[in-house]
Amino acid sequence: MVTDSNVKNLVKILIGAAWIDGRIQPEERQYLREIAQAKGLATDPEIKPWLYELVPVQPKECYAWVKEYLGDRPSVEDYENLIEAISGLIYSDGDVAIEEARLLTKLQELGKLNDSNQPAYTALLKQIQKLYRRWVEVQN
Repeated sequence: MVTDSNVKNLVKILIGAAWIDGRIQPEERQYLREIAQAKGLATDPEIKPWLYELVPVQPKECYAWVKEYLGDRPSVEDYENLIEAISGLIYSDGDVAIEEARLLTKLQELGKLNDSNQPAYTALLKQIQKLYRRWVEVQN
């Protein structure tokens, strides 16, 4: 079930993913602003400072938002939605930074912690494999 809180958390994660390499690329900036506008969060007082780069997002914050978004018992759909959203941002600038790849690896680790939900872990691994394959294709 998608709630306003989940949408806001997802936008926060996307902003954090853009900041994870230490700076927001112009393509990422445009993508983030379009997403925030579409979700009605472009003027949200909590989102605005990060969105307009007034305050940088630290990697620890981004990882905390991911954990909050996924919750205690994430479903396959939760993982898929998060991977899809992050991959859209990562590919918006045509470059996958090492830090962005680490974020995806961290998502994989979170999946491992959820041993009780093996199908979610398997789906997450498949999504990460697809993402890396697409990245390799783009690089070649």
